[in-house]
Amino acid sequence: MNDQLALPVGITLDRFIMRNEADFPFATGELSQLLRDIALAGKIVNRDINRGGLSDISGQFGSQNIQGEHQLKLDVIANIRFIRALKNGGEVCAIISEEDTELIPTGNNKAKYIVAIDPLDGSSNIDANVSVGTIFSIYRRVTPTGTVPTIGDALQKGDMQVAAGYILYGSSTMLVYTTGRGVNGFTYDYSLGEFFLSHPQIRTAPVGNIYSCNEGNMDDFPVAVQQYLHKCREQRLIGRYIGSLVGDFHRNLLKGGVYLYPATLKNPEGKLRLMYECFPLAYIVEQAGGAACDGKRRILDIMPDSMHQRAPLYIGSAKMVEDIYSLHFTHAS
Repeated sequence: MNDQLALPVGITLDRFIMRNEADFPFATGELSQLLRDIALAGKIVNRDINRGGLSDISGQFGSQNIQGEHQLKLDVIANIRFIRALKNGGEVCAIISEEDTELIPTGNNKAKYIVAIDPLDGSSNIDANVSVGTIFSIYRRVTPTGTVPTIGDALQKGDMQVAAGYILYGSSTMLVYTTGRGVNGFTYDYSLGEFFLSHPQIRTAPVGNIYSCNEGNMDDFPVAVQQYLHKCREQRLIGRYIGSLVGDFHRNLLKGGVYLYPATLKNPEGKLRLMYECFPLAYIVEQAGGAACDGKRRILDIMPDSMHQRAPLYIGSAKMVEDIYSLHFTHAS
């Protein structure tokens, strides 16, 4: 018999989640089910993306979201998919979405968890067949179970996340997540319809040789960032920028590097969303040995004051983020 035919298939996402339930003494399976619900919605969105050109669901939807950005059809579809899966799963009392203006109660008031989600990050790249992703955070509610959830349940510091992750829809589809005990990545097997553990205990390099930012905005960046980018070029680091946050972050997480989205003259508060992009990715990168700051402070220390708050973001290999922070500190003093 060919030895290749006898190779084990591997650990499925469901089995991995079940094996690790004991890490959460306060949970009785709800968090595990919630992660399964997110994975299921991700499979459906993955199918929608792959069929986009055939199903006439690419292109603009005809309206703008709360961020003032034109919504694409797949933005709307992905938002519906995840909200429906989370409501039907029964483990979430409320959702905040990058695509919606207000807190979304699910009617499951006895549920313990709140989810913050960017259903389809980087969707402007879909028509060019560039990788896009879903980013999510999970929090324990602060109001008593059984009561109607409030916006205060959602507006928690990033340090309060109990889980965070992303799904990357690309040449292969991956789900990467953490529950505060390391970062694990699962690759989707289309033939079996399952996510399998492919990247156990991901660790990012302390220093990488990749920097990722839109250098077209260089003249609008803070002086500290301009100096850092000049230093990167002097050291002959590799510039890599897709313009799809999940894709850029995922590459740098695996290979080592730093992603920069500074404040600019046009966007002095930054452009990335604190709740839907900065918090979950910062939680993931710290669990993998990296770091994330806004130039002044650690991202996970920020107390949000609104659902759609924005922030600058420097995230990736710890030493590279520390160098950016030091330059900001030097110029501020």
